[in-house]
Amino acid sequence: ATKCQSYTAPVKSKDPLVLQVGFRRFESRPIYTTDNPTMDKHKFDRFLQPGGAYVASIYAPITYPTAPVLALAMSPLTNQPEVVFTGSLRGADPDRICLKRIILSGVPAKVHKRKSVVQFMFHNPEDVRYFKPMEIWTKWGRRGRIKEAVGTHGRMKVIFDGVIQQRDTICIS
Repeated sequence: ATKCQSYTAPVKSKDPLVLQVGFRRFESRPIYTTDNPTMDKHKFDRFLQPGGAYVASIYAPITYPTAPVLALAMSPLTNQPEVVFTGSLRGADPDRICLKRIILSGVPAKVHKRKSVVQFMFHNPEDVRYFKPMEIWTKWGRRGRIKEAVGTHGRMKVIFDGVIQQRDTICIS
């Protein structure tokens, strides 16, 4: 889908639109992801940016690929439909993965030079073990790794590349 230049209002994911797909017309609330054919996971976008190529994902009746797609929204001023974006149908893929980028954060409970015990990031030791291979970073620019889970409430031992401060915030994305 490519946003039309004549439509100036922001197009937000999950906004109601009337879609004309081939010979079918129905109302839907599409979510938008970046169009990258080499990847199997696609990043969720909150808004359509002008000039970008996007994929609008919806649950709808199955239609054959390369059918033309036209998205319409009601204008608040004139109460007439306006063309929001145009494109063509890529295909029916129920296994398409749309990812949101989320940053998990926690705070240090105990600090000793480069080592710290971090709390409030996870709630059980299984989550700590799942995220153990990922790199951790702080708001002050330190990088670190999870060493092990501590206890049953999601606390963990972390080793950083330098001295960490008690007031810092630890993040993982």
